[in-house]
Amino acid sequence: MFWDDMELQMFLMILFLCLNSKVCESRVNHKPPCGYPPSQWCRSLEIAIECGVQKQCLELNATRLTATVPPVEVTLYYESLCPGCRSFITQQLYPTWTLLKDIMRVNLVPYGNAQEMQNMVICQHGEPECHGNMIEACILHTSSNEAFHIINCMESASNVLTAAQPCLQLFAPTITWETISACVRGPLGRSLIHENGAKTRALNPKHTHVPWVTFNGVYTNEWEDQAMSSLFHLVCSLYKGTKPPACTGVLQKLDRSFC
Repeated sequence: MFWDDMELQMFLMILFLCLNSKVCESRVNHKPPCGYPPSQWCRSLEIAIECGVQKQCLELNATRLTATVPPVEVTLYYESLCPGCRSFITQQLYPTWTLLKDIMRVNLVPYGNAQEMQNMVICQHGEPECHGNMIEACILHTSSNEAFHIINCMESASNVLTAAQPCLQLFAPTITWETISACVRGPLGRSLIHENGAKTRALNPKHTHVPWVTFNGVYTNEWEDQAMSSLFHLVCSLYKGTKPPACTGVLQKLDRSFC
């Protein structure tokens, strides 16, 4: 069974909150009589009541960040083989998202400085980059939950294109490479690249280079300079809600047990 990050976080939090609870202990060590796995105990009030963990779920919800405050939306316009784009993804964007995914949302738009001419797309770094852009566009469309993990894996590799299939198998084993290949070869892939081109051309101000990063749909030179050097601190500063401990550096006293 594979859990997404939210499910895993929920399970770990429930374990933490009920370490000293006999009710929770019995459900962690044995199959819960309610018939739901631990990752779903707090999905709804009805499930929580049925599984006997409503108190723990209420405590878990109280620890979450305020849901009414929107996350910082970071959109990256990039090219799959651009060295600067690859460095930004692997050294700034992905690590920051890993730490701050509760307060930021990442959108990836693979296209960059490409040009559409008579139903053809010409890319800055040649046909291999066009192929890489389309692979990543198809991955984003087909595997929305794991797409960023896959693309970071690709961009971290010495060869982006040859890494695509093993990275897909690693992070999205239920999606076959044939599915991505069919998207790349067919009208869906062309449509996705056309949409990315339209999004890129609609930028205001118009992009002059890549990586090009917007925050909540807005681009400024100052924000881009900060993002290239310390995206983590910029996202923390732009978030309007209660800052998570990772941003503030404030130590939190937790009730912990040790072995």
